[in-house]
Amino acid sequence: MLARSRAPTASELAGVPWLAALAPHEAQVAAADMRVLQADAGEYVCRVGRPVTYWFGVIDGLLKMSNDSELGLPITFTGLPPGGWFGEGTCLKHEPYRYNIQALRRSLVAGISVATFDWLVERSIGFNRFVMRQLNERLGQFIAAREIDRMSDPDMRVARSLASLFHPVLYPGVGDLLRITQQELGYLAGVSRQRVNQALHALQTAAVIRIEYGGVRVVDLDGLRRFRPAVARPARSGDSSPTATTAVAADRRGGTEKAIPEGR
Repeated sequence: MLARSRAPTASELAGVPWLAALAPHEAQVAAADMRVLQADAGEYVCRVGRPVTYWFGVIDGLLKMSNDSELGLPITFTGLPPGGWFGEGTCLKHEPYRYNIQALRRSLVAGISVATFDWLVERSIGFNRFVMRQLNERLGQFIAAREIDRMSDPDMRVARSLASLFHPVLYPGVGDLLRITQQELGYLAGVSRQRVNQALHALQTAAVIRIEYGGVRVVDLDGLRRFRPAVARPARSGDSSPTATTAVAADRRGGTEKAIPEGR
């Protein structure tokens, strides 16, 4: 992949969140070492067991961090949207990758060599602060991911998985609009594309997201993180009007509209 890489453009460098924390000379060294490559959908950027050579970040697109269980079943740890840099723990320990990083769609990925990463760790206070904050936030994210794994309600799984991609510290390049397909979100949440569609409509009904063409806009991030499905009230004698929950359920059964374009 390195043979296909190129130097970053000025606009791409401007979107690297940690460069601003460096001294001018440090930023110059990092920028000179940085490479950018295009990863096609399905292509692996990192593989389990391979030696670490670069510290990577996402400029554009969407990646998935995953591994396989002892039974051979895929386990998704997290999605990696624009602005996210990952693998700092592996770089610090100089150990082989213990996870796979795969592009869910055509993506632009940047990276600096481990040698430059080590050089910055040894001399830059600003860089160390960034890395320490990354490690702390990532720990919290993985604890939340364990909670998602234990959720049986698909709406809650989609809500938590979607909320994890709107992380202002780990993924500052996302903003409030994430370009993602139903299929991609299904891969991350561990549910079918059809069930993602139903969940997105439920979240829009709850006024925590707005479905837009090609993506999802979050209008209430705290509400998305705390989302719980509504529980239908027992029908009362003589009450012929359906509850809002019943109406939503009916809409889910009959609705055929695609919330966001499905993956190809």
